[in-house]
Amino acid sequence: MNLLRALATVSGMTLLSRILGFVRDFVIAHSFGAGVATDAFFVAFRLPNLLRRMFAEGAFSQAFVPILAEYKNRRGAQETHHLVSRVATLLGVAVLLLSILGAFAAPWVIYISAPGFSADAQKFALTVELTRITFPYIFFMSLVALAGGVLNTWSRFAIPAFTPVLLNLSFIGMALFAAPWFDPPVLALAWAVFIGGALQLILQLRPLARIGMLPRFDLAPRDPGVRRILKLMAPALLGVSVSQVSLLINTIFASFLVSGSVSWLYYADRLMEFPAGLLGVALGTILLPSLAKYHADENPTQFSELLDWGLRLTLMLTLPAALALAVLAVPLIATLFNYGAFAASDVMQTRPALIAYSVGLTGMILVKVLAPGFYARQDIRTPVKIALISLAATQLMNLAFIGPLKHAGLALSIGLAACLNAALLYRGLRARAVFVPQPGWARFAFKIAIALAVLGAVMWFGKGPDAAWTLDHGWTRALRLGGIVLAGALAYFATLFALGFRPRDFSRRAA
Repeated sequence: MNLLRALATVSGMTLLSRILGFVRDFVIAHSFGAGVATDAFFVAFRLPNLLRRMFAEGAFSQAFVPILAEYKNRRGAQETHHLVSRVATLLGVAVLLLSILGAFAAPWVIYISAPGFSADAQKFALTVELTRITFPYIFFMSLVALAGGVLNTWSRFAIPAFTPVLLNLSFIGMALFAAPWFDPPVLALAWAVFIGGALQLILQLRPLARIGMLPRFDLAPRDPGVRRILKLMAPALLGVSVSQVSLLINTIFASFLVSGSVSWLYYADRLMEFPAGLLGVALGTILLPSLAKYHADENPTQFSELLDWGLRLTLMLTLPAALALAVLAVPLIATLFNYGAFAASDVMQTRPALIAYSVGLTGMILVKVLAPGFYARQDIRTPVKIALISLAATQLMNLAFIGPLKHAGLALSIGLAACLNAALLYRGLRARAVFVPQPGWARFAFKIAIALAVLGAVMWFGKGPDAAWTLDHGWTRALRLGGIVLAGALAYFATLFALGFRPRDFSRRAA
């Protein structure tokens, strides 16, 4: 399979999910605004979502996919199916127990994750109730991550990339049609999380059966393959936890700021997650199986060349996205969210947080490309050490920035720490001679810089005064923003084409 085509497939499905995600956020912002109810829901959803990223998409996938690729390439279908069944059984039992425990311990969870909410008894009680409904989400998503890891290893990228669409559809449907039937209405969003998680798991079952990898109940924690995965998961869990713990600590800090701070950070984070998911998650998804195979085949040259391909593609696509988030912050926020209860003042409060996140966007996506270079070699400890350094740096910057910059300072600390993380991962790969840059990087960087300058000029002069964007009607904003984005993209890629870039230069076959 051509990796560029695979990237387009995964990114295309992710784009659909992100577009529906913005529809979902538009519906939530229009219906609930930014206040007590949304703060409570976003805190309640953040913890199970954090655990999903830690256990499911994060540590588990990093430990599971390299071992699964080894079994597939060396041990045959029967042993591989046994491994999938035994891992699925153990994972399912563990996260089911965790979900039950989380529901019972919800008050203590909120005391820890948002202690500032305890000053408002009604807000605290609402957050606890929402947390109990959303906590089973981790059970569904852990098994979804396992299914996705299996399908990606078999180069079935489309279905795992499509599944998040179902969560967004669940949100949209519940917010539009079910909210009036709940008291308070925000409870509909919590049930949307539960329903969306279940639908995503159901969607994966038939594709697994088609490749003969549908798990069966087989509890065997002493299986050698399972033990190897658990051994890799321990440090991987710590490493993935670092970025998620940073977000949790930011929520703790934000809970002491004025009401709305958690929501402003959430909406800025949603905009930042659009390119991060479209590029970072997609690249990490398609790179890890091929890198794992090159390592299993003892082919360091192809391993290094694949990383080089990933880094160039990342910079070519991510740097313009980061620039666009910074320059078009107000147009983006106003066009997507400035309706109903989401006021112009909320737009201006969300703006500095989005600009701060844009500073670290490239670093966040580079981490998704560089870290698989370690995971594919079953080296989890090095990224963990680097992640711990990044966590310490994040908290020091939080203390430094929160005073003068308020909630935007929390976003800036995460962005800068991501850049530090990426720089240390790069240095680690170079020091081990795992990655050796291919010739032509200086020319590549110079051409990208010229194209970025052209893009920045087009967007800056196209957007005009920020204040006007909060006064225009919705369709006027959308058409104007669409025109600016289209003009900027054409200018950027036309400049690259004029400087000698061609799509065939980035074509590459999977391992």
